[in-house]
Amino acid sequence: MSAAGEERRALIVLLGVIYLMIAGFGLVIPLLPFFAQAFHAPAWQVTLLFSAFSVGQFIGEPFWGRLSDRIGRKPVLIITIAAVAVSYAGLAFAPNILVAFGVRFLCGVFAGNISTLQGAMADITAPEHRAARMGLMGAAFSAGFSTGPAIGGLLAQPSRGALGFQLPLLVAAGFALASALAVVVFVRETRPDVPPAPRPPRAARLREAFAHPVISRVVVISFIVVSGFAGIEATYGLWTERRFGWGPREIGLAFMGIGVLGALCQGLVTGRLVRSYGEARVLTAGLVIMAFGLVTQWLSPIWPVAMVGFGLVCIGQSICFPNLTALISRSAPPGRQGEMLGLNMSGMALARIGGPVFAGQLFSLVAPGAPFAFSALLILPALWFAAQVRRLAPRPG
Repeated sequence: MSAAGEERRALIVLLGVIYLMIAGFGLVIPLLPFFAQAFHAPAWQVTLLFSAFSVGQFIGEPFWGRLSDRIGRKPVLIITIAAVAVSYAGLAFAPNILVAFGVRFLCGVFAGNISTLQGAMADITAPEHRAARMGLMGAAFSAGFSTGPAIGGLLAQPSRGALGFQLPLLVAAGFALASALAVVVFVRETRPDVPPAPRPPRAARLREAFAHPVISRVVVISFIVVSGFAGIEATYGLWTERRFGWGPREIGLAFMGIGVLGALCQGLVTGRLVRSYGEARVLTAGLVIMAFGLVTQWLSPIWPVAMVGFGLVCIGQSICFPNLTALISRSAPPGRQGEMLGLNMSGMALARIGGPVFAGQLFSLVAPGAPFAFSALLILPALWFAAQVRRLAPRPG
């Protein structure tokens, strides 16, 4: 097979693995608020269930990213995805909310493999094409995230309490297991065969990353934006239940529609925009669209208007986040792709720890729509850093 054919095969296989893995993840996310309520958990405990996962992901992302740089992407993906499958099965049989917290934490540790997937995608892609390929990766994410919530919403039976969520959680475990088997059978090692570089102490590596003019600013943008969005994600089920009387089925269908929109944007639009305007300009445009979407959701009088806002946020994210990843990938040394991408994902996981907790307090103590307003405000400093990235980032080509 030619080099182009090998690259195309690797791309298709990786996208399939991502789709299966995220379908399981997406199946679980919209159900978590109702799953926690089955244990009579208040709003702050519901959001902590999201934060427990993020604490684990914060620990896992840099570890798996560095390990994949040393031993290869394939073994890391097999270990982590198989462990995620086991954790979903464990969550299905959690007897109380405390056990659920522990299982979600462990799930987050092993689900901290996104940087490994990003590193594998970067390994098989020329630097000038990475934003477009990250857009395709994002499209696979969105496709999985559109399938999973719809399945979860249809399978969940909230009237049965915690037992009513066992079937969708076991289906999520099945998706993850299928993804792990696909890696075993179809994925070839993609890590470049480069001589191992001397590894300075962790503190020195962090100082080096945050001294980099582009990587440091991109990591800060990711942290800021995800802090707000994670709060929205954690309270969305509670907000739609309070505002429109929605349950798991309606939320699952809404996420399905938004996931389809995201897949189309990332698969068909992001790459074209980057080729015309460059990563940094498209990143800025995505942030602006996200801000408009958040404000629209916050002020929406009826659910169709809220869905328009949700769609704008989805479009903004679809053209924003692939470019964050591409900018880091273009700026990182070849032998440290996984490590630098893992640093960014770790920062995003850290944002997902505090974001849901703060949003839960805003929801309970200020107003149900307050997390949307707060997230929109956070876009402003992100835009300031994006303007600096536009000046400092390497030019495409």
